Amino acid sequence: MFAQGEGLRTATGAMVWLRHQPATGEGRAVLLVFHGLAEHSGRYERFAAEMSAIGLHVYAHDHRGHGRTSAPDASPRRFAEKDGARLVVEDCRAVFDHARARHPNLPMVVLGHSMGGLIAMAFARRYGRDLAGLCVWNANFDGARLAPRLTAHLVLAVERALMGSDVPSPTLTHATFETWGRSVPGRRTEFDWLTHDEEAVDRYIVDPLCGWSPTISLFSDLVTLIAEGGRSRGLRALPSDLPLHLLCGTQDPATAGGAAVRRLADCARAVGLPVTLTVVEGARHETLHEIAPYRSAATRSFSEWMDGIAPPHHPAAGEASESSSSASPTSVVTKASSESSSGVST
Repeated sequence: MFAQGEGLRTATGAMVWLRHQPATGEGRAVLLVFHGLAEHSGRYERFAAEMSAIGLHVYAHDHRGHGRTSAPDASPRRFAEKDGARLVVEDCRAVFDHARARHPNLPMVVLGHSMGGLIAMAFARRYGRDLAGLCVWNANFDGARLAPRLTAHLVLAVERALMGSDVPSPTLTHATFETWGRSVPGRRTEFDWLTHDEEAVDRYIVDPLCGWSPTISLFSDLVTLIAEGGRSRGLRALPSDLPLHLLCGTQDPATAGGAAVRRLADCARAVGLPVTLTVVEGARHETLHEIAPYRSAATRSFSEWMDGIAPPHHPAAGEASESSSSASPTSVVTKASSESSSGVST
């Protein structure tokens, strides 16, 4: 359980439920965690405790339409009646300002998982100058390409005309959750695609705030976030010196086995961004809820990258910081074992 929880009223009218895990000892940075689709921030308590132990103040909130957050224009399972892609980012800004006011002299880093990665990218395009680092994990921006983008818009327009916008999208639910659920051979449940950890899967299934089908309205906002963030123009809107940490697993059907994240890394490098890509061999979609070997590979990669942004100690004058090189652009393929990695290329 997070150490603290509170409601935060934002300028959009939302009452955002915000969780906070203070750093153990003197904090060296602030980490904002943006959760994924059809889940909530409370599921990140273990990660928050681990990051707290290495000196990070961790904040995680429930997005509009998710968890315990409410808004007059956002019924459950949708961001808003209209303009949801913008409003969900502005709620994140309110959380950012709240955390920065508490820790005014510390670097601020955002980590978004899956849908949270789409939101994190949109946040960084608008507010990246205020960030010391950006992490986009297990997010698929392939839909930004013209053909899938137009197809998704057409499908959603037809469904909206026939059924309205506040009901689940049959077509996109089938193309995403249902298809991903059938992708695991010998699956025990329809949610095995999330992680190899059976207990984590079972907790997800019984959690009434998880596993629901997104509405047509919410899918429309996600298509907007993908279209704006996955193309070169969107990536060029990021500060050119903003460290970017991308991560994926090779058994994640939501990112085509990590291929979508690799393509995003290639695009980001092509526009000159400093990219660190970590590919966790064998991991499924929810890396932070994976069994220990996969999860530890991800957190180790993040911790090393974080050391390059906010070193765990301040070297004396003239002393070289050993961690400073970890912020340089790299690609790391990480095996699920006690070894740190199977190979690194720069």
